[in-house]
Amino acid sequence: LNQNISTFQRKFVGEVKRCEELERILVYLVQEINRADIPLPEGETSPPAPPLKQVLEMQFEPTYEEFPSLESDSLLDYSCMQRLGAKLGFVSGLINQGKVEAFEKMLWRVCKGYTIVSYAELDESLEDPETGEVIKWYVFLISFWGEQIGHKVKKICDVLHKTEDYLRQVLCKAAESVYSRVIQVKKMKAIYHMLNMCSFDVTNKCLIAEVWCPEADLQDLRRALEEGSRESGATIPSFMNIIPTKETPPTRIRTNKFTEGFQNIVDAYGVGSYREVNPALFTIITFPFLFAVMFGDFGHGFVMFLFALLLVLNENHPRLNQSQEIMRMFFNGRYILLLMGLFSVYTGLIYNDCFSKSVNLFGSGWNVSAMYTSSHPPAEHKKMVLWNDSVVRHNSILQLDPSVPGVFRGPYPLGIDPIWNLATNRLTFLNSFKMKMSVILGIIHMTFGVILGIFNHLHFRKKFNIYLVSIPELLFMLCIFGYLIFMIFYKWLVFSAETSRVAPSILIEFINMFLFPASKTNGLYTGQEYVQRVLLVVTALSVPVLFLGKPLFLLWLHNGRSCFGVNRSGYTLIRKDSEEEVSLLGNQDVEEGNHQVEDGCREMACEEFNFGEILMTQVIHSIEYCLGCISNTASYLRLWALSLAHAQLSDVLWAMLMRVGLRVDTTYGVLLLFPVIALFAVLTIFILLIMEGLSAFLHAIRLHWVEFQNKFYVGAGTKFVPFSFSLLSSKFNNDDSVA
Repeated sequence: LNQNISTFQRKFVGEVKRCEELERILVYLVQEINRADIPLPEGETSPPAPPLKQVLEMQFEPTYEEFPSLESDSLLDYSCMQRLGAKLGFVSGLINQGKVEAFEKMLWRVCKGYTIVSYAELDESLEDPETGEVIKWYVFLISFWGEQIGHKVKKICDVLHKTEDYLRQVLCKAAESVYSRVIQVKKMKAIYHMLNMCSFDVTNKCLIAEVWCPEADLQDLRRALEEGSRESGATIPSFMNIIPTKETPPTRIRTNKFTEGFQNIVDAYGVGSYREVNPALFTIITFPFLFAVMFGDFGHGFVMFLFALLLVLNENHPRLNQSQEIMRMFFNGRYILLLMGLFSVYTGLIYNDCFSKSVNLFGSGWNVSAMYTSSHPPAEHKKMVLWNDSVVRHNSILQLDPSVPGVFRGPYPLGIDPIWNLATNRLTFLNSFKMKMSVILGIIHMTFGVILGIFNHLHFRKKFNIYLVSIPELLFMLCIFGYLIFMIFYKWLVFSAETSRVAPSILIEFINMFLFPASKTNGLYTGQEYVQRVLLVVTALSVPVLFLGKPLFLLWLHNGRSCFGVNRSGYTLIRKDSEEEVSLLGNQDVEEGNHQVEDGCREMACEEFNFGEILMTQVIHSIEYCLGCISNTASYLRLWALSLAHAQLSDVLWAMLMRVGLRVDTTYGVLLLFPVIALFAVLTIFILLIMEGLSAFLHAIRLHWVEFQNKFYVGAGTKFVPFSFSLLSSKFNNDDSVA
């Protein structure tokens, strides 16, 4: 409220300077405590801020016994000057190299030069009896005249010996309360910094502040003002008024320790606008699932799950909160890792992949013995290609024919049949399966994003965007790529093992949909050509609507209006620099049928409506969407590519290490197996879990930011950051220990 006032002219500048001076004192004190190797106790709870009356009364009172003054006695009396009749004395000893200068200054000031000091450095370094450190030492010899001077010299030597003990005693006492002092000063400075942002009413002698507050917390705010007024003893209590405003409120999203990590992923893309659909809720499921599609391995996922579970069970351990940066990143994302590992276990079961090996849990659905001639009557031998002993003996590759009765007994109950791990065409089969799966998941994910955009339009009362933007986008997406999903499922369900040889290629049929070949093809079903033409006509009609529908509607809406301004609930939910919003801010609410003239027309200046800019913006958005449907669908093929890469790396690692260790004879195999297993575990953790996991994590983030969130999420809001002592560090950071 006082942006025009200089920082040095605000009311509480002196108090802020006082807090900064206390901070400098505490920084020096913490530095001395650390130098003396005294542990700094950190409280479990944050100490409260001191009352306002005691803020400037904070003093660091000494809790140690003062040394007796040495300057109170007269050092120049007559008897000391009688040097010829005085007794000559000597004092000798060892002194630390770092204390020589201070020792010599003290002797000169106290004895006024009536001493002679000589030093000689020892040839060898000696160990300090207190610290155990090997340091340089000096031998000193002090010559003096008179008994009084001798007493002073001996007292100085004793004091110098006890200085370290007194200093350590002082620092130990200070270390007991330095934690609460540091936190209290931080809170005091934060309070005065916020008070400097308030406006000072000279007439009423009060502070005025304008703040954003969530509606659910208004009662807590009133209660806090009443409690603060009561504890401070103010004669006039603090009070709060709700004022209308046309500014867009900041975005406040309440999270807990489980949802915080997923919300941070979304906020890294952009903080959502006020009341915009928050994709973090759906990211909790879609993010670990897409990660698991690329990282599908039962064994690797279970190891990741156990690591995350260990972090979750020990989340209150103080060392995890104070760990290094990399470990702290893992700790903050422990629930993300937990779900990623759990979903990877599920996809690993679907892929039937555990450390590159398949697991036969339910028994294979393929019967090899049914391929032998002995399993069938002689009349059927000529109709089918069967095996006999000669065929098995002379062929290195044998092919199972599912059309032979009894060979294929049904699908595997969960995931891929383990017999594919022995097949030579295993990679071809898995590539086809994972490629189609990636396309299906990608199109569903993008379509879901477009549907979420409809809820945004409904909330912001822009129903025309549903008819002129969202529905054409859905038609464009579903008539082309939704039809591709239909063909995939149709081929899976209709064609069996007996008719699989005559099944048409989906890729060829999809290309023919746009090329209109002259010769007729078999097709997937009867009437396919007419259905595809209807879909193409709908797609072609949706494109001009997507390009021109919204600009022409806004132009029609703009005609006849000379001033714009709509107030809803005391604020506007839109950005002032949007031409679309300018056309919607009319004298009446078109969608609600409100014909009452708003007073805001007199307050807001009439803004120019630029049809060319609106048209260009919509054309750019439409081109980006239409081309993005193709590029984004292809981008989801990374699910297949990374899944293939992870499976092949795991297979290579098993073949190069574990297979070699397991094939050694029993005499030396046991001794060789232990280092092989250890090396296999290390490479699995660093290559397959960390490197491959990081790669899949980054690709999952990209799929959410680019392919999913850009369909409905603007992310142009301002994050609501309330004043809270919890945002202040309650630990000793590096600034506290480094001057």
